[in-house]
Amino acid sequence: MANKTNITLYPNLILGALEKVRYPGSGKNIVEAGMVDDNIRIEGCKVSFSLLFEKPNDPFMRSVVKAAETAILTYISPDIEIKGNIVAVARQTFRSEAQAERLLPGVSHILAVASGKGGVGKSTVATNLAVTLARKGYKVGLLDADIFGPSQPKMLGMEDARPVMKQVGARELIQPVENYGVKMLSIGFFVERKDAVLWRGAMASNALKQLISDANWGTLDFFLIDLPPGTSDIHLTLVQTLALTGVVMVCTPQEVALADVRKGISMFTGEKVNVPVLGLIENMAWFTPAELPDNKYYIFGKEGGVRLAAELNIPLLGQIPIVQSICEQGDRGVPVALDANSPVSKAFDAIADQVVERVVYRTEHLPPTKRVKVN
Repeated sequence: MANKTNITLYPNLILGALEKVRYPGSGKNIVEAGMVDDNIRIEGCKVSFSLLFEKPNDPFMRSVVKAAETAILTYISPDIEIKGNIVAVARQTFRSEAQAERLLPGVSHILAVASGKGGVGKSTVATNLAVTLARKGYKVGLLDADIFGPSQPKMLGMEDARPVMKQVGARELIQPVENYGVKMLSIGFFVERKDAVLWRGAMASNALKQLISDANWGTLDFFLIDLPPGTSDIHLTLVQTLALTGVVMVCTPQEVALADVRKGISMFTGEKVNVPVLGLIENMAWFTPAELPDNKYYIFGKEGGVRLAAELNIPLLGQIPIVQSICEQGDRGVPVALDANSPVSKAFDAIADQVVERVVYRTEHLPPTKRVKVN
């Protein structure tokens, strides 16, 4: 084996080692099967590349990634920095994103924020996640897809805003309103605040399509969609209209919330929908009074979301405590994530970082080191 100081690496050497790895049941090695992405990146002793799988829930994904790491360390050098640098990508994601380019050509990644039931703080999480990503320098859009209970205009302090039409090429498009670095549209801008929205499913779905396709979203790194709770026509319309990069599920530790989020996860991972679940956020994880910042009171149960994530083998993106300021600042239209020094803001910072790590970047203007990591 070569010493770490004089290793000379080149792509064909890496491919030679990867030819020793076979995909279970296929009889072909992963190079022959076309599973190794052409873009092999070499920086000194650090090697990184993508492996392409047919489905995001491929049962052999982890074992093949592990075997690829072992092959490089065994057949080239144990000093190569490869662990954690192999990206697992679903071919379906590539195909669906190519289809979606016609609809939102300037959007890199589309993330849904969903919950199994109402009242778990899904919209609060969506707002603060969007604001946190914007604070980190990303271009962010947020669509309030909760047609019957829109809350984003209030949470982002834009209840009195009214979107205008803008001429873009040959089309006249709705111009999203913007605050805190987040572009946003909601059906709440187009109905009276005091009136209920009495629409059948088809009408609601058509309204959602208009907010997506007839709006000038422009260039975005992340397009977040705040879904209504449960499973409905809106969810089916969304997955049929857009190629979702993934979904973030929100729950509380309460057993009834966990039962419903299981159904939501089942819907997204089922064959008809087949959207990757990026992870689970446990909201209202504990109560911390302002005067006792070190105390935790588990009002809705303890670590139910932690156990569920482990049970379903999905990442736990983070836990958000109940803090009075979250509610107060949301009601004032000033998301708590704006206060970089607050414990809640730091929790959203960590969650946003995990979301970014689980999203595969394929656009030139984004950092090449932001990759999905298979743990």
